[in-house]
Amino acid sequence: MQIERTALDGVLILTPARHGDARGFFSESWNRATLAAHGIEIDFVQDNHSLSGRVGTIRGLHFQTPPHPQAKLVRCGRGALFDVAVDIRKGSPTFGQWVGAELSFENGRQLLVPVGFAHGFVTRLPETEIIYKCSTPYAPECDRAIAFDDPDIGVDWGVARSDAHLSEKDATAPRLRECGTPFAFGDAP
Repeated sequence: MQIERTALDGVLILTPARHGDARGFFSESWNRATLAAHGIEIDFVQDNHSLSGRVGTIRGLHFQTPPHPQAKLVRCGRGALFDVAVDIRKGSPTFGQWVGAELSFENGRQLLVPVGFAHGFVTRLPETEIIYKCSTPYAPECDRAIAFDDPDIGVDWGVARSDAHLSEKDATAPRLRECGTPFAFGDAP
């Protein structure tokens, strides 16, 4: 497992080894002991799988509030996407900053998004499948969204708002400064 640090402390790019032959490949996408040996000790309890049919589909920026905050480990099962994490921890030296990574079936990369970060993605290819692990189950009463195009954050999605395919929730989400955040820098996850 190759582990790359990003500009946001705790947000990591994980690239599992692929073992291939004429039949295809085998890859271990997650292993508790392997990650624990690298100091990553997240207990994932739920797997999610979504399909976005159209290029330019944006989902996010999403997070869950306490008592059900979520860490996520995101990968692409088919197609390609640009995956984004935004630091929403009050008092963090990187508050409001973002990092992104191209995740595709081809490159096998994964993005680890810790608690205290909002998450979103945009699809780069049609029929893109996103598969991700969560550290707590979905809790609708804790579900929150931040505007994907919040100018204070400035994510470069590579698609104009007028060309983006959005849910009503994402199209009407407030800016970070309007919705606030329950997370503080230095809090235990």
